[in-house]
Amino acid sequence: MQNRVHPACRLIDAHIIGSVKKELRPVHDNVSCDVCGRTILKGERTEAYQSADGRRYEVCELCFERAEGLGWIRAAGADEAFARAPRPEPRRSLLGRLRGRRPEPPARSEAPPVEQEPVFEGGNGSQPPGPEPEPTPPPRSRPKHPRHVRAVPTTAEAKVERSLDVFNESGHQRTVAGLARTLGTPFVAAVPSLDEPSFVDLVVAWELSWYRFRVDLGDAAEPVVLVENGEELEQIDQTLRDWNATIDGEGRLLRGNAVTEGGAGEP
Repeated sequence: MQNRVHPACRLIDAHIIGSVKKELRPVHDNVSCDVCGRTILKGERTEAYQSADGRRYEVCELCFERAEGLGWIRAAGADEAFARAPRPEPRRSLLGRLRGRRPEPPARSEAPPVEQEPVFEGGNGSQPPGPEPEPTPPPRSRPKHPRHVRAVPTTAEAKVERSLDVFNESGHQRTVAGLARTLGTPFVAAVPSLDEPSFVDLVVAWELSWYRFRVDLGDAAEPVVLVENGEELEQIDQTLRDWNATIDGEGRLLRGNAVTEGGAGEP
């Protein structure tokens, strides 16, 4: 005798299978930064920004400063910031506009006083006194805030040391430290430029992502600039893959004890 399945059981099975299919969806969608176009890695933090026209953008940690330079505001405080913007004055009525067009009566002009020539008494033929000498200008004082110019080291070792110190004082250091907590210890290379004596190329790389910064040892205003980034180590020029630095527990870059692509550390 053949077993028959009740129709209600078939409906229950179809409902269970449908719910399982809905749960089997990807847990991580491909999200890219709206500033640099780079694909956001799993676990990497992003921030939502909003422009003045109300559009929202996803920005990676490396592009926060560029997004603020475009006039974008973090979405968390965008409504309050745009609400403080000055609003145009309300349009006045027709009667108010006509009253505003009435010309004002011209102001009474007073005649300038007539200067009288000085009269020198005494007919002894004396001449009037000559013009007074101009006062001596005060000595020039030194500016309160003189422009600071950094001295550029001459040796390659000193340039590498100085570039790492300058990078650790910039805002990019916090970004690299955050990525290192997610992706692990990076490969780090600091290579002085042969064309520009004050430039040092600084590369921080992982297996799935890398960033190249340019450190200008002579620029005191904005010495560190992100030049380019990528996703594969083979994209980096071979001259910039001489790993000679590392990162400590606080996320600061240090010279020596570098991690090589083989996995071992160099002294």
